[in-house]
Amino acid sequence: MNSLRSHLTVLKDTASLYPTLAAFKVPELDSSSGQVQTWLTITYHQFLTDVERFAKYWSHKLQADGIPRRSVVGLWIGGMTYWDVCHIYGMARAGYVPQLFSLRLPNPDVVCELLQRAGAKALVYEPTFESILDSCPLPKHAAINDIEITLEHELPELYQPISGDDLVVIFHTSGSTSGSPKLVRCNYTWLNSMLAKSQQVSTPKDSRRKDVFTWMGSVCHIAQTFMLMGSIQHAACTIQPTKIAFSSDELVDAVNRCGLNRLSQFATFLGIHIRNARLNPKLLAVLQSLDDVIYSGLPLPQDEEEWARRGRVNLRNLFGSTEIGAMMLSPGIPHPHGHLLRPLEGTNYGFFPTTPSTQTEAGHQSTSRMLELVILKESGDCPDEAMRHTDGHFHTGDLFQEIIPGHYLFRGRDDDWIKSENSLRCDTKAIEDNVRATCAEIITECIVVGNGRPSPALFVEPATPEVDQSKLKREILRNIRQFHARRYLHERITSSEHIVVVPPKTLPRTATKGNIRRKAVEEQYKDHLDRMFGILA
Repeated sequence: MNSLRSHLTVLKDTASLYPTLAAFKVPELDSSSGQVQTWLTITYHQFLTDVERFAKYWSHKLQADGIPRRSVVGLWIGGMTYWDVCHIYGMARAGYVPQLFSLRLPNPDVVCELLQRAGAKALVYEPTFESILDSCPLPKHAAINDIEITLEHELPELYQPISGDDLVVIFHTSGSTSGSPKLVRCNYTWLNSMLAKSQQVSTPKDSRRKDVFTWMGSVCHIAQTFMLMGSIQHAACTIQPTKIAFSSDELVDAVNRCGLNRLSQFATFLGIHIRNARLNPKLLAVLQSLDDVIYSGLPLPQDEEEWARRGRVNLRNLFGSTEIGAMMLSPGIPHPHGHLLRPLEGTNYGFFPTTPSTQTEAGHQSTSRMLELVILKESGDCPDEAMRHTDGHFHTGDLFQEIIPGHYLFRGRDDDWIKSENSLRCDTKAIEDNVRATCAEIITECIVVGNGRPSPALFVEPATPEVDQSKLKREILRNIRQFHARRYLHERITSSEHIVVVPPKTLPRTATKGNIRRKAVEEQYKDHLDRMFGILA
């Protein structure tokens, strides 16, 4: 199985070829202003050295606990710093299988259940969580960054997979099902596919220079894991921002002082820069100067996307998910259909019609029909068999139209999931079902919206027209509190400000079955939602 690469083998190769090149730029903040005082450079040689140093540390710690190599070890950390990367890569280099949790899942009971479900033998945690982990029965260690190693701490041999089915990492779905995320077990065949796909996405526009990317999100999730693997393969640099939703001023600073030329962000956060650029020609010029502006997670609002493309900003849409990583990419400038998505090379996908094919008078298939993206079992990125359909394939539930042969436009999903502002998923139906079950006597109908928002918003129609709205919202919140306590932060309704009471039978409905139309509610109450989250942001 030596033909199977990993994130560790590509790091070793790149550090050998380009030891002095920058792998990361890390912000050092001014203590008084909170602004970035300087960007510290971490070379590939230093990155590899730190990974091996952390590997020695974790190998020594876990061996002392009697935990053999190849065991699953949970890491419950933020995933937004260079040191978090060192913990994750170091744990893998020590020969263990990281099970990754981000801080967006703050419930220790759910984390412990997921650890048990994965057969984990230990937990490494954010130090601030120490006080809430008393009930976790596993050996526990704080993820401290000032680790100490001695001569007795030896670097283990790099693990060589016996087969492509060997487990390498465990992620979790970004939304909860039945009160808990699902395990996403990933093997070396899957990882090999991630490396091949990320290499495509991160290919330099100019081979004479090394690219500089932005950090996209937590490395405990697939998006940043994927982008980092691509950056390492091309010896590119990754900038650690002060926060995911970094300001336009910080973007300009990263261009001027760090040489940023490849911007990659979730659509919600990129939209902030586009809106600012509409009022600031200098910021527009900065966006135009970038080789690449990749957005992911959610579609950009149509007017913002069209304005940016007219302004010659090289927008490219990267479509993906936790289970598969990136799947499709739009070509951008100067392709005549630069906004349409195409499957990445080396993949094996199917686009299956959700309804019988319709024919035009000329006998051609109509482009208006909906096609579901299906990851065929032959594709290297097809997830674990436990997640596949009975036909052996993985059905994404994502719907597309084929506008021209091989070029697709995303048309939403065939289920009740929405995506938050950082592109994590939220099961609206589960929330609605809980509201109906716990509040049946005080409401007649409800719907959850919030696509692209920090958290969901609940719209309810009360059982009686004349009602004290404040009292009703407080009662609903009490009834649903226990259900939401087990969910990710981006899935929770924890404030009465996120509950909207409207008159009975006023929410927009379908003409035939009378079902409330989620998208129509989003559109009709857009200004209300803008004010709601603008005030609370």
